[in-house]
Amino acid sequence: MFRSFSVFNYRVWFVGALVSNVGAWMQATALSWVVLTELTHGDAGAMGITMALQFAPPLLLVSVTGWVADRFDRRRLLILTQSLLMLLGATVGLLILAGVMTLPLMYVFAFVLGLVAAFDNPSRQAFVSDLVDREHAANAVALNSASFNAARMFGPAVAGVVIVAVGTGWVFLVNAATFLAMIVALMVIRTDELVPRVKAPGASRLADGFRYVGRRPDLLVTFVMVFLLGAFGMNFPIFASTMALEFGQTADGYGLLSSILAIGSLAGALLAARRDRARMRLVIIGTGMFAVASTVSAFMPTYWLYAITLMFTGFAVVTTLTTANGYVQTTTDPALRGRVLALYMAILMGGTPVGAPIVGWMAAQFGPRAAILLSSAMVFVAFAIGFGWLVWSGRLHRHATRRFALSIDETRSISVIDPIAPEEFSDEVAGTTPIRIPGGRDR
Repeated sequence: MFRSFSVFNYRVWFVGALVSNVGAWMQATALSWVVLTELTHGDAGAMGITMALQFAPPLLLVSVTGWVADRFDRRRLLILTQSLLMLLGATVGLLILAGVMTLPLMYVFAFVLGLVAAFDNPSRQAFVSDLVDREHAANAVALNSASFNAARMFGPAVAGVVIVAVGTGWVFLVNAATFLAMIVALMVIRTDELVPRVKAPGASRLADGFRYVGRRPDLLVTFVMVFLLGAFGMNFPIFASTMALEFGQTADGYGLLSSILAIGSLAGALLAARRDRARMRLVIIGTGMFAVASTVSAFMPTYWLYAITLMFTGFAVVTTLTTANGYVQTTTDPALRGRVLALYMAILMGGTPVGAPIVGWMAAQFGPRAAILLSSAMVFVAFAIGFGWLVWSGRLHRHATRRFALSIDETRSISVIDPIAPEEFSDEVAGTTPIRIPGGRDR
């Protein structure tokens, strides 16, 4: 489960990311709560707009951010983006403490935060492949998700307590301080031990990533499913905050819901770390589990019953997204990994500007339960798309020996061994790549 910790650089990265993620979850909780309760009078629509502004830049700038992640030194780029995010968080905190923050000004900061994150996210995702070799990539991605969700267990709950005790402004300042952990980790990393970057032959073009994905039906299906999940299913700040208000809870009750969601999320991430590879079939199964758990949560009559269902929701969504992320990373041409991951992150996060305002309006007009049911319906659509592709592609068929059983063929894409990148060779690739025999079939 923890085999990537054998790499020094990954251990340093993991510790820095864990501390920084705690602060990030504290800020996310405070941002949602200040818009919902201090800058408006419970306006979930305004909260949806804030989320849309944060996640719009990754979608709008996907070509540029992916190219930057492939073209420039990712470690130095991350030091720059993390420093900017630290300054922005500190500025928002000071403005709130000074009593001069307004809703339009918060909209501006939300957009600028999203602008910096648009460059930070693909570089941070692709940098994992610079820390460990391909054999450890899926495990490293899963452990990253475990770090993210372990922080989610503590960050929102701590933020709720701090908000009640001293106010939301201090939460932003604490988050700004936690960025120092990531910046120090990036400086401590041994650059001579990083995995050599694979360069694309010829000039790097922004459109290469789009063309590559267009030739991969499995990635296209994955991206469509992830878009629907990101647009409608992942609006947890809206769901948890409005449900907390419906149950008569304050900021600490809202923060606790986010932490309980993270219990299931952490379990899903750790189980993903145990698997030897990321499989497409698990992305589809996880999506179906997510749809069912989300639907059940909409009918829970009490605060604690709703909280319990969130653990199952968190487990399902992290199983889905961690597996999807690992699948994209480990089956993509290394020379195009940054651009493909930028497209993946843009689709995941960029769906929010589409879905969050709709979900927020639904919650404001018809209540949070109606908004949750809408998101569940769209996740069911995502599952139907994935399952339909599984059947259409011929990977799901009757079992060869059992009469009433079904079997699923392996959906992992076969990687081509690049002659200019010998470090990408692995026993796994050698053992699964078909060899054309003259006059015969693939063996």
